[in-house]
Amino acid sequence: MGQELLERVLLPYKVDCRYLCSVEPEGDKAVRGEFTIPESCYIDDTGHFNAVEFNICYNQLVYYLIARTVLEGRVPEFAGWTMEDFWRKQLPDILIARFESRFKRPINARSFSGEVAFTSLSLRRGTRSMLLAHTDVSFWDVDGGSAQGAVLLAIMEPPSAC
Repeated sequence: MGQELLERVLLPYKVDCRYLCSVEPEGDKAVRGEFTIPESCYIDDTGHFNAVEFNICYNQLVYYLIARTVLEGRVPEFAGWTMEDFWRKQLPDILIARFESRFKRPINARSFSGEVAFTSLSLRRGTRSMLLAHTDVSFWDVDGGSAQGAVLLAIMEPPSAC
């Protein structure tokens, strides 16, 4: 499941933007991944992991987390989803509503790790229903590089079983 699911999750990304190399579960609501950014996809080499790459790596990790959560069916808020629901919603309906990142020490972009976890999930009904997913994310390298963040996702029009 792991590598095949990862390859499918990363399919929408341009080949030179697929930074997430491997992923492992950390319980039902978290995943940990290994990353490499051999060359930035948008700027000359800065020599370190930066805010744009933080966002791209977060997206890749959280998309994998949601896909895994849907596939395994252990989290009630995603229990009514099918994988087809996820693939259809991955790009157009999973929106970043709030994004916060904090860099403590520069991270070596060539080799680093990251983890994302759901901290809370809640359904908001209204004109347009949405599932609000609060997440915490962190990235680090073996030399003490470190960055953390908190991201609120709004997943629009979740399948009705939520």
